[in-house]
Amino acid sequence: MPVTQRQIEAWLREDLGHHDVTNEVPGETTGRLVTKTDGIVAGLNATTAVFEYLGVDVETTVSDGDRIEAGETVLRVEGKAKDVLRAERVAVNITGHASGIATQTHEAVNAAREVSESVEIAGTRKTTPGLRGIEKRAVVAGGGDSHRLDLSHMVMVKDNHVEEMGLEHAVEHFRERVSFATKVEVEVEQPEDGRFAAEAGADIVLFDNLSPAEVERGVELLPEDTLAEASGGITIADVPDYAATGVDVISMGSLTHSAPSLDFSFRTG
Repeated sequence: MPVTQRQIEAWLREDLGHHDVTNEVPGETTGRLVTKTDGIVAGLNATTAVFEYLGVDVETTVSDGDRIEAGETVLRVEGKAKDVLRAERVAVNITGHASGIATQTHEAVNAAREVSESVEIAGTRKTTPGLRGIEKRAVVAGGGDSHRLDLSHMVMVKDNHVEEMGLEHAVEHFRERVSFATKVEVEVEQPEDGRFAAEAGADIVLFDNLSPAEVERGVELLPEDTLAEASGGITIADVPDYAATGVDVISMGSLTHSAPSLDFSFRTG
C-alpha cells in the first residue's frame, strides 16, 4: 500500500485550507526533523513523499525500523521556505504516529522474546481509515507482522458467521469461494472449539478473548499442522503469558489504535 498522490493532496488540503497565509515566506531554507524521545522510527517513506510532492529535496539519515535517540535528526530537507513549511506539520504528524506504532510493536516483540523465539506479534484491521498502509508498515518496522492487509488476503470465519451458518458449513462455504492460496482462519471462544474448527478445515485457529490457561489448553488439542493465534484485549504486559501458551501468533489491535505518538520537532535554518 504505497502512499498515493491523492493521499498527499488530501493531507495537505486538510492542513492548509483554502488560503494559507501563515506559510507565505519568501526565499529558500533548510530544515530537519528531530526526535525528542527514544524509539523506533517509521513512516519516513510517506514523509519523504510529502516533501517531494512540493518540490523539496529530502535526505533521510536513518531507515524505518532503526532505533533512534532523543535529539537525533532523522531527515533533512532543502527547498523553498514556503513549501518546506507547508509540508512540515504533515511530516511531523505522520512520522510521529508511525514511529509510535513501531515503538509499541517493538516493545511487544521484546516481551514475547522473553519466553519464545518464534511467536509472531501481529497487527489487526483496527487501523485508522485512510492510514492503514502507513500503520501496517509501521508494525513491520517495529518487528511485527502485518497480518492481513484487507479482507481479500485471508478469510476469517467469525462468531457471526458461525451463528448464521454453523461452524462446519461456514468453513465449507468459504473454502468453495477462495483461491487455493488463500488461508481460512476460524475464530473460537472456547478451547475445545479449536479442534472442531481444525477438523472442519481451518488453516488457522484464533482463540479470542481467552485467558492464557484456556489458550494453552486449546493449543494442546489442535492438530500439529494447524496454526494457532491468540487475540482479544492483549496488552504488552500480557504478552509473555500468551507467548508461553504455544501459539504461533499474538495479534494486538492496540498496536495501531492505542499507540502514543513519538514526539518529533521540525527545525528550520
